[in-house]
Amino acid sequence: MTQEVRIVPSDRPLRVVGDVHGDATAFAYAADTDRFLVQLGDLVDYGPDSAGVLRIMFDVIDQGRGLFLLGNHDLKLARLLLGQNVRSNAQLAATLHQLDEPLQARVLAEVERAPLWARSGHRLFVHAGFHTDMLKGPPAPAPIGRALGISARALFGEPTGHTQEDGFPERSLRWVNRIPSGITVYVGHDRRSQDGRPLEQRARSGGRAIFVDTGAGKGGHLSWIDLPALHA
Repeated sequence: MTQEVRIVPSDRPLRVVGDVHGDATAFAYAADTDRFLVQLGDLVDYGPDSAGVLRIMFDVIDQGRGLFLLGNHDLKLARLLLGQNVRSNAQLAATLHQLDEPLQARVLAEVERAPLWARSGHRLFVHAGFHTDMLKGPPAPAPIGRALGISARALFGEPTGHTQEDGFPERSLRWVNRIPSGITVYVGHDRRSQDGRPLEQRARSGGRAIFVDTGAGKGGHLSWIDLPALHA
């Protein structure tokens, strides 16, 4: 087993993969690369094979070929496994049914160690939403539990307090305009694209946000972006 990597290397080309949501077939294609894999969170739920997705991701980690950022669905699964008070649903119940005891134990171990965000040079990677404090450094490790403050921004974005017609929380993109010039934030969580391709949004402050979630496991497909190494 190769030593696990918990940072995004600057000397390797990257593959940035959006929310997988149980689509193991597509994720197997994405993970079949010599590039360092940065998965933006939400490995589980909705799709048919969350267990398969987890096994692929953990194999990538064991080989030192990539990491996943913590997504809200991944955290919710871990909290359920710990017996914490979470609101279950059909998707979460189906995921739990697929996991044997060794895989459950590995989920808990990896969620506890998964970064909430990661930065490499001018690139910042996070599941749901950006906060300027993320540019100050990596988050301190925290026990598995309810997310607050900047952790909640990383996992859930910036909710408005309203509910959309589809029943999901409405989320603001005001945080995009706070991305400084020269910084590009790669984010999942929200399926903002209208044409099936990752969506780029420019900030008034000069930065960029690139939304990589294109609906894998939810009737869409899995998307990824290949980036060159920052330093050869």
